[in-house]
Amino acid sequence: MALRDGEVAATEIETARTPAGRHFQRDMETLWADVLRQATLVEEALRTSVESLCHVRPDLAAAVRGGEPAINANQVRIERECLKMLALHQPVATDLRRVAALLRINNELERMADLAEHIAKRSQKLAGKVLPIGLLERLEELGNQALAQVRDSLDALAMSDATLSRNLIEADAALDRRGRKLLKDLKLAIREEPERVTAWLRLINTARNLERIGDHATNIAEAVIYVSEGDIYRRAGLPT
Repeated sequence: MALRDGEVAATEIETARTPAGRHFQRDMETLWADVLRQATLVEEALRTSVESLCHVRPDLAAAVRGGEPAINANQVRIERECLKMLALHQPVATDLRRVAALLRINNELERMADLAEHIAKRSQKLAGKVLPIGLLERLEELGNQALAQVRDSLDALAMSDATLSRNLIEADAALDRRGRKLLKDLKLAIREEPERVTAWLRLINTARNLERIGDHATNIAEAVIYVSEGDIYRRAGLPT
């Protein structure tokens, strides 16, 4: 039967929508895979930067700095793909949350990579300096704790695990306490050995970088909760 002007059969609507839906899901799967690969690169850069500092390995620091341009290029490419999806598919509801979360996670990963480069740069500058073993061990403990949070945040991302994300966010307070105690002792070292102020300041900046790595991990965990449940979640005591 012929259709009146302006009338569209329901089957034609479904035919028009189905390919677009399939294309969106295909593009989303590709984007998530790209983000997870980027996360693997960033985690490795962080781990290597901490090792380069605490084990006096300037060669590892050089490797971290050499890998930074590729991570930056990935970040730009993923962001462009996210924006393209918003323009082409105009997603709503859950699909829109997923794209928005990808944009946020992509930026958090890029900032983590920047912190890895900063740590590697200071590692190169501290090479050859005689530093107290105890302080280096405490820096490594702080770094390992931050890296554990990064691993948990990426596991939560890969599995869309909101429970793991909440546990990670709540555990961040322990990393903050450890970081504050180390910063206090490093500032005391400046007063006791002012002639080595440059080295102490570099270690202070590194400790702050390690704390910020934990903050970025919790931001990824918040994005996972947002995707999974649609809730904007913050650690107790912080505004939502």
